[in-house]
Amino acid sequence: MSTKEHPATGSPGRAAAGRTDPEPPPPGGVLWTIAGDVRALLMLPAAFTMQVAHPAIGAGVDQYSVFRTDPWGRGERSLRSVQLWVYGGRDAAAEGRRVRRLHKEIRGTDTRGRRYHSLDPACYAWVHASGFPVYLYAGRYLLRRFTPAQERQLYREWLQVGRILGLHDRDMPQSTEEYWVYYRRMLAEEIEPTKVARELVATDVPLPRPEGGSRPVRLLLRLTWPLLRAAFLRLRAFVTVGFMPPDARAAIGLAWTPAQERRLRRFAAVVRILVPLLPERLRYLPVARAARARWRAAAR
Repeated sequence: MSTKEHPATGSPGRAAAGRTDPEPPPPGGVLWTIAGDVRALLMLPAAFTMQVAHPAIGAGVDQYSVFRTDPWGRGERSLRSVQLWVYGGRDAAAEGRRVRRLHKEIRGTDTRGRRYHSLDPACYAWVHASGFPVYLYAGRYLLRRFTPAQERQLYREWLQVGRILGLHDRDMPQSTEEYWVYYRRMLAEEIEPTKVARELVATDVPLPRPEGGSRPVRLLLRLTWPLLRAAFLRLRAFVTVGFMPPDARAAIGLAWTPAQERRLRRFAAVVRILVPLLPERLRYLPVARAARARWRAAAR
């Protein structure tokens, strides 16, 4: 690995005590282009639902996560973490180590009665692997259809994210060909409609209102939350199922009709037209926006 300054941060890509950190995805690559775009917010629910459809991951989230009591805080923290894996420069590896520390004590019995530990590569690798097919599938609607070369490049960059998370190459398929064999096996043998996966596509579950913002905003939320909650849950279910690859939908037992597909295509067409018209401060998420600015400054 190189020890030169990383252009995204201006910081050496080397950890303490002489340990070399894995490099994050390269600035200007495929993943850099899409992961920080605000349209990624519409993709992430599908990836997270696929993750928790794994019996061990679903059991761990059910027992240990605060996604029911603090969904907004958890979502914000998770989004920042994901962004740092891609755009964090030297901080990417530090964030990967932090994520592993958080999961160190998560263990128990999964939905099939098997003992699990959250860092066991058999389940930890699926947390990483589930993002790749969602980027490809949802990207066809919201961004563009990737060429075969772009798909291979995206997967190489996604492997770099896996290394940031502490996965070894032996625990990840090393090519797209190997990946699809692994993916189909996981859908056939492991993925199921876990309790948490069902909750994430339900429209009748409790959802606490956000607590942040100014006093007028908080007051408005208190007054309108029943209506906003219902609308948000319907939208979340719609984009979660709609942007999930059909074979994953089938494995989890999620229905999707031709009428819903037509609505999704209309919705995605509007998003695909409008988002590129936004100024950069609105088009890119904060971590990505800051990294892009540093990269441009370093190039000058």
